[in-house]
Amino acid sequence: MESKRHIGFWGATGIGVGAMIGGGILALAGVAFAVSGPSTIFAFLINGFIAFLTVFSFSEMAVAHPQNGGIYTFSKKALSVQAAFGVGWVVWFASIVATVLYALGFGSFVLIALQQMYPAIQEMGFSPRFITAALALLALTFYTWRLSRVGGGSGVVANIGKLIVFAIIIASGLAMTVKISFSEITSSFQPFFTGGVTGVLAAMGYTFITVQGFGLITNVGGEIKNPEKNIPKAMMATVLIGLSVYIPILFVIATVGVPDGETITSISTQNPEAAVAIAVQQFMGPFGFWLVIVAGIFSMLSALEANIFAASRVAMVMAKDGTLNHQLAHVDKKTGLPTTSIYVTAVLVGLLIILLPNVAAAGAASGLIFLVSYALAHAISMLMRNRNFESTKNFRTPLYPFLPILGMLACFGLATFQAFVEPAAGLISLFWLVFGSAIFIIFFVQKARVIDASEEALHPELVKLRGLNPLVLVPIVNPDNAESKIFLANSLAPPRYGRVLLLAIVLKEQENIKFEKALENNQKAMSKAIKTSVMSGLQPDTLITIADEPWNEMARVAKLHRCKSILIGLSNITELQTQKDIDNLVKAVECDVVIFRQPFSGWKISDVKKILVPVAGFAEHDLLRARILASLWRENQPMVSFVQILPTNTPTDVVAKSRKKLHSFASQIIPGKKRSRIYLDDNPKELLISLSNKSDLVILGLTAPGPNRPVLGNLPIALATDTSCGLIFINRK
Repeated sequence: MESKRHIGFWGATGIGVGAMIGGGILALAGVAFAVSGPSTIFAFLINGFIAFLTVFSFSEMAVAHPQNGGIYTFSKKALSVQAAFGVGWVVWFASIVATVLYALGFGSFVLIALQQMYPAIQEMGFSPRFITAALALLALTFYTWRLSRVGGGSGVVANIGKLIVFAIIIASGLAMTVKISFSEITSSFQPFFTGGVTGVLAAMGYTFITVQGFGLITNVGGEIKNPEKNIPKAMMATVLIGLSVYIPILFVIATVGVPDGETITSISTQNPEAAVAIAVQQFMGPFGFWLVIVAGIFSMLSALEANIFAASRVAMVMAKDGTLNHQLAHVDKKTGLPTTSIYVTAVLVGLLIILLPNVAAAGAASGLIFLVSYALAHAISMLMRNRNFESTKNFRTPLYPFLPILGMLACFGLATFQAFVEPAAGLISLFWLVFGSAIFIIFFVQKARVIDASEEALHPELVKLRGLNPLVLVPIVNPDNAESKIFLANSLAPPRYGRVLLLAIVLKEQENIKFEKALENNQKAMSKAIKTSVMSGLQPDTLITIADEPWNEMARVAKLHRCKSILIGLSNITELQTQKDIDNLVKAVECDVVIFRQPFSGWKISDVKKILVPVAGFAEHDLLRARILASLWRENQPMVSFVQILPTNTPTDVVAKSRKKLHSFASQIIPGKKRSRIYLDDNPKELLISLSNKSDLVILGLTAPGPNRPVLGNLPIALATDTSCGLIFINRK
């Protein structure tokens, strides 16, 4: 549920500016000047251009879907929960590496201050890298403790303080530039491309993190008032304000911040972390130097806290979606804070502090992973536009598809280049992606598929947004069960987003009188099915065929039209020939098969109040079962009872684990009230018959057919024989 919309234009802009402007420019400007010289200004301008391209794609998605969650939410809608894991995993890592950058930046600025106040510290035997990492870990430990106890601060004072510091530096620097000649200013930029084209590209990669704050605005899209106007304007304003601060400060540093006989490149090469402070000291004296150092320390700390906060929340949301371990979604009862996700995030940050050699590598890794996430954002925005053009009517990227394609290529290209320039950043990022893919496939992929199926049933518009168009084959014979079959078809092919093919089969080898009667019955059944379909919002296709035998004809039509599912309505499942026909059909088709038994004439599936779901395993039929259950729940919220029957001698610990797993499975499918229960019984068939007779509908998965194993085994036949409720048997391919 989204929070009340309470953030206006200036509030949204403040979120973006607060995240964009800060310690990053102070720590990374020197790194960029060292590899690119004065053309660092050009590198920042190109980064700003890429940011503007990305703003267009973000704006189109955020305006069409103004909800909290940013790119993670967009990927869930346009792709799937499975794909969203990949995006969320990248975004989580981006915030983690950004935290590493600011932790190491804090350590570097404190070390510079200590070296100025206590020069003897350099003779203590500890390397600068060790001291920087130790200070970074100390700050990380403190803020981990703080965030797990009292939460994060608002950051308003820190943001105002940062802007004041930058304003003072820019004003003082510009005041000095008017005192020198134009030729002296131009000479400061000679040579301009110190590192050539590769130097500019490297500078862009190192500093791209300094322009990424606008993306955080979409994370609170569900809380922004008038999102159609305020979200795009706030993101544009964030990038413009950021560049209006960055370009002047880089200009004054490169012109009046360089001592005689030196260049900004040489100063930055000698001490990249302190380059900005040394340059500002040149035109503001010792006060300027310490102003930058103190501002850098506090900017790094505020950014460190904000990124631990953001990273831990990404992990928590992913855990709630079932794509990370559920423990990461744990919220402390006393504080209301996600302590587990905070601690796990902090441990990962700590490991990277030890592994990444310096601030430059941390900046490169962070910029690289943000570039990857923004490239994905461009791709997702194009998918959304193509699949649901109408939803983007309030804001559309201009010059489509040129701009999003250009943005995507620029982000991917720069990320790839940076991976080679800073191998440590590339290797760690690659390891994270491979590691994430492995644990997802091993532990979470099936759960994510179930959640996807349930989400598509609960929110049918996702079917279209994800580019799906399922076709369900519904053979029509008996007009009495047409209404319930169409209702059930809605779960397999949602109205307006899926398709239903109504099939009537007339057997040709009959006498003329019987043939005419059969044709009349089929027309009657088809007419009722069409009427029911239209009233349900479906616009079905219809097909009448003449065949020698109905079951082979169903298989032929299903293959010909590449159907996703077949929905068969049978009044009598217990006949031996019918069971053989079902076996042959399941073996012949490459789609899901759903068998529906209406217990008596006039019974309506829309009136069902109690549904029983026997669960033997958690893999074979999960997706189809989830889709049907979630769709039925969406229509009239029946009470759904999930049951699992274990032998009476099952160990207590196994029962406890099974109970927990069953409850988790039920929660993935049904968002509201439901029941899950483990029964201990050595006669499961009789128990299920008893439970079924107390229910309105039973949904049961069928076994896969084998040489000596029919699809309709003893249990389905017993339920069909000894119960008076509705039955849905499912077989998923």
